[in-house]
Amino acid sequence: MGEGKAKLEVEDLHKRFGEVVAVRGVSFGVRWGEILVLLGPSGCGKTTVLRIIAGLERPDRGDVRIGGRSVLGLPPERRNVGLLFQSYALFPHMTVYANVAYGLRFRGVPRGERKRRVRELLELVGLRGYERRKPHQLSHGQKQRVALARALAPEPAVLLLDEPLSALDAALRVELRGELRHILKERGTTSVYVTHDQEEGLSMGDRLAVMREGRIEQEGSPEELYFSPRTPFVASFLGGANLWTGILHHGPEGPWVESQEIRLRVESVDLPEGEEVLLFFRPEDVEPGEGPLEVEVSEAEFRGDHWRIHGRVGARPVAFVSRERYIPGERVRLGFRRLPRVLRRPS
Repeated sequence: MGEGKAKLEVEDLHKRFGEVVAVRGVSFGVRWGEILVLLGPSGCGKTTVLRIIAGLERPDRGDVRIGGRSVLGLPPERRNVGLLFQSYALFPHMTVYANVAYGLRFRGVPRGERKRRVRELLELVGLRGYERRKPHQLSHGQKQRVALARALAPEPAVLLLDEPLSALDAALRVELRGELRHILKERGTTSVYVTHDQEEGLSMGDRLAVMREGRIEQEGSPEELYFSPRTPFVASFLGGANLWTGILHHGPEGPWVESQEIRLRVESVDLPEGEEVLLFFRPEDVEPGEGPLEVEVSEAEFRGDHWRIHGRVGARPVAFVSRERYIPGERVRLGFRRLPRVLRRPS
């Protein structure tokens, strides 16, 4: 199978646990060397999808193919799938070297080849010289690096990562996710990465699939889903979203939305005249200066390199970013860096 074709194919997965429908018709493909992030809130079904791919759960309906071949009839150990979880699951009595080499020895890889692969992987994850240490002598970040090296050692066709950084503190998560993405891309490892953390998902994935209530709500590049969400849920889940109700109109200069006596031009949209819609724009889509909106400030949050300002335009809440702080009660005019988009209101 050549570059650009799907190495992993998930087709129409369904899974029920008693009265709870965990997965409802999930389908996607992951190309060779690509990182697909399954992103969504707790309980949306993303971990169940991962467990079905791994062979730890059997779907009620659907198929999983790796390299074009269905693996549903195969036990987990014969699927050539690597697993990395938030719990490192290292063997406490074994050295770092023995932990990384464990899967290779289990598969009968010759000693010389085992030694070469372990050294190569420990170099890759920045743990050269740690071969003789035991897990209790390592930091949390070092343990996760060992777990990653162990998962990569058998050279799996697909690597599945379930919230691998969620047990770490915030600063270490940011540091390790950059390292992790670099390692996966350098190795060309086809990966499915599960997380509920929006920032982590946006930074890790070549593509995102946002899940809600057992279904994929939208799939695409991080930029596409962030700036061009198709549903209010995706718009809100991926970050700060200004969502206003309005009426869509079409005029000679293009479409515009009327929202409580404010008229705003919007990006082109294939919806009929007079439909009630949602007007969507990100806080970073607007900036202080000349523009159509006058905001009364209610709150300012310091975010390090900028302020997140909250206020109201009439009765409508709005958030925007600014290099300077504004105090409650102050009035600020806002202009648009990017035209707002229109979303269909949920039925």
